[in-house]
Amino acid sequence: MDDKIVLGRISELVDEEHKLRRQLSAGSISSDEEHSRLKDLEESLDQCWDLLRRRRAARDAGHDPDAEQAHDTAEVENYIQ
Repeated sequence: MDDKIVLGRISELVDEEHKLRRQLSAGSISSDEEHSRLKDLEESLDQCWDLLRRRRAARDAGHDPDAEQAHDTAEVENYIQ
C-alpha cells in the first residue's frame, strides 16, 4: 500500500461523512444512525491518518514505509496525546 492509496481512502471516508450529514439534513436517516456511522468513519479516518504519519516518518528516517501496517482501531483510539 502506498501513500496515494491511503490518501484515496481518506478522501472516500470524508466523502462518506459529508454524505451522511446531507442525509441527516434531508431527513433520510436518523441522528442515531448518523452518530453510529460517524463514529465508525472517524475511527477509520484516525486509523488512516495514523498509518500515513507512520509511513512518512519511516520514509524520513530512511526506513521502508511499506513495512508499516495499520494499527487496530482500539490502539489508535487510545493513543495518549
